[in-house]
Amino acid sequence: MDKSTQSTLLKLLTQISSRSDASPFLHPVDWKNLGLYDYPQIVKNPMDLTTVIKKLKNNGYTSKSSVEKDVRLIWQNCMSYNADGSDFYLLASEFSKRFSEKMSKLQIPSSSPSNNLSTAVNDNQPTPDQKQSFARNLFRINKEELGRVVTILDDKSPEALTKNVAEDEVEVNVDRILGRVFWELEEYVGGVLNSEKGNNKKK
Repeated sequence: MDKSTQSTLLKLLTQISSRSDASPFLHPVDWKNLGLYDYPQIVKNPMDLTTVIKKLKNNGYTSKSSVEKDVRLIWQNCMSYNADGSDFYLLASEFSKRFSEKMSKLQIPSSSPSNNLSTAVNDNQPTPDQKQSFARNLFRINKEELGRVVTILDDKSPEALTKNVAEDEVEVNVDRILGRVFWELEEYVGGVLNSEKGNNKKK
C-alpha cells in the first residue's frame, strides 16, 4: 500500500474513532469482565478500531480492501452478537452505513488507469427506474444466483441488507446500495438473465 493511501485511510479512521459514540468500537470487547461468556462462541474474529489503526500505522495492510474488510468486521461482529433493533445493533448499522459512504467518496488513486475510469463511471447513482428494474430482476434469478448477490452486498455494501436472524432471512434494500456496487450487481444480474434467455432460444 502506498503512503498516500495509508495516510488517507488513517485520517478517516481517526475521524471515526474521535466520535463520542464510537467508544464501543475503540477497543477489544472485554467480554470476561462484562460477563459476556458466549461472546467468543458467536464472534470468531474480534476486531476493533484501535487494532486496525495500529496495524495500519505499522504497515500491516497490503491494500485498501484489506483495511476496509477489517473495519467492516467491527460492525458485523457487533450486529451478529447484539439483537436486531437493539441500541448497539442500530449504532453499528449506522457506523457501517457512514463508513461505506465515506469510503465511496475517498479519492484514492488506483494502480490502473482503466480502473480509475471505471470507478468514476460506476460511482454514478442509478435512477429510480433503474432501481425498480433491478429489483424486479432479482425475482427472476434463482436462489443460488441471489445468494451471490447477497454475498457481494455483504462484502461491499452491507448497509443495503436487513438480516432477520430468527427467521434466517435477508432483505435487500435497493435504495441503500452504493452506486459502484449497484452497477456491478446490475451487470451480474443482467448477464445471468441474458445467458438464460440465450439458453431458452437454443431449446
